[in-house]
Amino acid sequence: MRAMDLIDIGCNLTHDSFDIDRGEVIEAARQAGVIQMIVTGASTSGSQAALKLAREWPQQLFATAGVHPHRASEYDRETDRLLRDLAGQAGVVAIGETGLDYFRDFSPRKAQRSSFEQQTQIAIETGLPFFLHQRDAHGDFVDILKQYRDHLSDVVVHCFTGSKPELYEYLDLDCFIGITGWICDERRGTHMKEYMKDIPSNRLMIETDSPYLKPRNLRPKIKSHRNEPRLLPWILGTLAACRNEHPHTLAEATTRNARAFFRLN
Repeated sequence: MRAMDLIDIGCNLTHDSFDIDRGEVIEAARQAGVIQMIVTGASTSGSQAALKLAREWPQQLFATAGVHPHRASEYDRETDRLLRDLAGQAGVVAIGETGLDYFRDFSPRKAQRSSFEQQTQIAIETGLPFFLHQRDAHGDFVDILKQYRDHLSDVVVHCFTGSKPELYEYLDLDCFIGITGWICDERRGTHMKEYMKDIPSNRLMIETDSPYLKPRNLRPKIKSHRNEPRLLPWILGTLAACRNEHPHTLAEATTRNARAFFRLN
């Protein structure tokens, strides 16, 4: 492995902002050292689209299959059947993105919890890794996760933005932690910097969550508001500085973790 080979464990490449130049975005990522990307499935149509991309760029793109808590009110029997079908397809490497989001409450909280638990069952039955989202819902989120954790395989709390006690609870549950460009945001991510070094190197992965969360500390700045996987090395560098760690060492660890977590070649 070259010193700076990276894997973006969460990018929303099915987003319509990539419709005009998706191929160029994927190639720019490769040239920046981002050799593989996990395309997030956050709805039934989005999960199908993520798998389509994974088939168009085999061994470079992979897909997750899930329904985001924002879309939880849409979760029904047909949704469940579709996700189970997708879970058996080559190229799908995790169940999710699912979890709880009480910050937006785009779906009723009861529906969010139900959708989360139903997708938990799919992850248990398939043995696939579990790709999770949590915002402003830590108590309920952890309560549900604790009920099922012993029956799940690997779990990642993606786009972690929480407190030190929350981090420790996830680590106690043997979860992986996904870090995004939130760590680069002087308005919202400063509180995290002091305890990034507490994440064991074998439990840490990195992601862009493109097109969202473009690093605010980019130098030189980029005019576009759109985040892209090619900016993952900048997130890596910021995180390495927080951990007082060499970027090459962190790159090797996060890539090794991602390959093992998603069972990539």
